[in-house]
Amino acid sequence: MLKIRVLIVDDAVVVRSRVSKILASDPELEVVGVAAHGGIALAKIPHLHPDVIVLDVEMPEMDGLQTLTAIKQKYPKLPVIMFSTSTYTGAIATIEALSLGASDYATKPSNLGSVEASNQHIIEELIPKIKLFALGNSLFPLQTTITNSLFPAVPKGKEQVDVVAIGVSTGGPNALAQILPALPADFRVPILIVQHMPPMFTKLLAERLNSQCQIHVDEAVAGAEIKPGQAWIAPGDFHMVVQRQNDVVRLGINQAPPENSCRPSVDVLFKSVAEVYSQRAIAVILTGMGQDGLHGCKAIREAGGQILAQDKVSSVVWGMPSFVVNAGLADEVLPLKQIAGEIIHRVRDNQVPFSGL
Repeated sequence: MLKIRVLIVDDAVVVRSRVSKILASDPELEVVGVAAHGGIALAKIPHLHPDVIVLDVEMPEMDGLQTLTAIKQKYPKLPVIMFSTSTYTGAIATIEALSLGASDYATKPSNLGSVEASNQHIIEELIPKIKLFALGNSLFPLQTTITNSLFPAVPKGKEQVDVVAIGVSTGGPNALAQILPALPADFRVPILIVQHMPPMFTKLLAERLNSQCQIHVDEAVAGAEIKPGQAWIAPGDFHMVVQRQNDVVRLGINQAPPENSCRPSVDVLFKSVAEVYSQRAIAVILTGMGQDGLHGCKAIREAGGQILAQDKVSSVVWGMPSFVVNAGLADEVLPLKQIAGEIIHRVRDNQVPFSGL
């Protein structure tokens, strides 16, 4: 059986050694080489022919961003997974790396209490992504025909829309960077977003998007009133929900157990949106691994809301959208470049003033 060939690039000897040992223990993986910085890695690539590169962010001589840029220029289809620290500097660099073409990222273990816990973190965080990008989307359902929905389709532009809820994971920062800046400053409903990311990363992502958008984008704050023209991103390691308090809808933040191994979870947000907004919600399910969002989309659809899903071709990983599409829950399946326009169209066709509830 052919193994997935991995090149590890990290300036720390202990990291190279530990990650090499853990990856080599998987029968589907082969560590074909290591490099202490980007310059060495670039010299090794044409000889080692890796299927995936695991790339450190902070390195001397040639750092991760410089290395990533060079790799994408010479080998544009070669998957690169950033292996970053959960620090402010590491988070900033990681988000920048995603915009430069990194396939995904995994965080290095920190403060996990034991070697075993740290090793397990690498096994759970890094190995599935290596296999995913080496093998393509074959790990997920690839059905392209849409099952007839068990629910009646919602006529476009006929239902009052008071909120847009978005769920996204792998490939999300770039997807959001295409959708949110396209929304006008006078966008008349609030936007609620769950992007699977750890703490600090979500805050930095919100700041980056806010600098690119006409609407306001912030990391969610407990108790904040939900208003039109404002996008809120769930903070890392916290679920985000909406809660009705008299005639006002506010954000709630909690650390209830993960759902679908995720916190924040798309399902948690979407279910609360269905409860509070019922048929006045649009849910948008974008690129991402796994099936988080499926049950939340069912709840929104059963409440009479609308569902938009990203198509397979434009998704980095057609996991989350595929489960929704194949369950027959999507009103429309669209390429990424058309989703912002469709959201605007569905919201603007509704002339009912924003009610907040």
